[in-house]
Amino acid sequence: MYFFVDIINYILASILLGVAIAWIFLIKSMWVTFRDSPFLDKFNPRPHHTPKVSIILPARNEEPFIEKCINSLLDQDYKNYEIIAIDDRSEDNTGNIIKKISIENSKVVYVLAEPKPEKWTGKNWACIEGFRKASGELLLFTDADTFHSRRTISLAVDHLMSEELDALTVIPKMLCLDWWTKVTLPVLSTFLHTRFSALRVNDPSKKTGYFFGSFFIIKRKTYESVGTHEGVKNQIVEDGALGKKVKEQGFKLKMVRGEHLVEAIWARDWTTLWHALKRLMIPLYIQSNKIAVGIFFAVLFLLFMPFPILAYSVIFIHVSESFGILCGISLISVGLFYIGSTIDAKKGLSLGFRHALFAPIGSSVIIAGFATGILHAKRSNTLVWRGRTYSISETVQNSINL
Repeated sequence: MYFFVDIINYILASILLGVAIAWIFLIKSMWVTFRDSPFLDKFNPRPHHTPKVSIILPARNEEPFIEKCINSLLDQDYKNYEIIAIDDRSEDNTGNIIKKISIENSKVVYVLAEPKPEKWTGKNWACIEGFRKASGELLLFTDADTFHSRRTISLAVDHLMSEELDALTVIPKMLCLDWWTKVTLPVLSTFLHTRFSALRVNDPSKKTGYFFGSFFIIKRKTYESVGTHEGVKNQIVEDGALGKKVKEQGFKLKMVRGEHLVEAIWARDWTTLWHALKRLMIPLYIQSNKIAVGIFFAVLFLLFMPFPILAYSVIFIHVSESFGILCGISLISVGLFYIGSTIDAKKGLSLGFRHALFAPIGSSVIIAGFATGILHAKRSNTLVWRGRTYSISETVQNSINL
């Protein structure tokens, strides 16, 4: 009997050895990203003209945040700009707040989006509605739950023009409003430092292109050349898809750190966190259920399984040598997990060690959210987001066509 138990233990130990190696790679990648990524306010300025900037600000049911966002944009030290604030058919007081501010300040242009056509997501449609009213040579897209320091626009324009870029996107400080997000995001965002790091985006030899929806500025000609938001009209993660098109079509894109200048809310409460996690998995499962399930199990072993396996090996460590080996490798995997979570919590999110301490709970939330997303995709071909229902198959087909 112990022979078969030992075989199982050695198999688990081999898997956890792979997990440990993966964590070493993630931690190294994360550390290099934090160390070497460029900053928004660090560049060699060159003389340039002062182009007009049209800030395109879509908003749907953003009553708690929209006024603070617009006020931060009105307080900029850059002079030549306008704010196109689009009420995307909000069901709360968002539209009235925008109207009131636009009456008091001529820089703000209020736009009520027309009813969303079929095969469009709401935000993409609102962005196009705003673009039609924009007159700037440069277009700055941002979100209604994003807050900007006074020098943000002038730095972005100077950086883009001085380095002759076609587009520039800024990594914001991710604000976590509730405890669940604070213990979940440090675990989840460790993967961003490999897949969507500034170093990969800024490397012309890499295919990775990405925009942070909270802040990206792009030349009007470039935006029109890649097909505007109409080219990604039914993408749920439209900022990533648009950034990918800009990079693929050979335009000069740069990603910079700006956590000290731009703040953005990632999830507002438990409900938005849960839906965000499901939203990551549902389109992937519709596109390829095998890949989605494979990623789920990879994430399961990376983020969760080292903990129950460690408990199991400790309880039976006296039984055989295989339990001791399994216990040692489990400890290494758990230790690396905590190192990665702590680095991201402290350097990436400005959270305390206590939040990294509870990261295993965050891992459980991620696993449960991904599993729920897969089950949802098996049962339904629709996705509810921001109070609207979308066809997942149409979203995925558009992603494939990109």
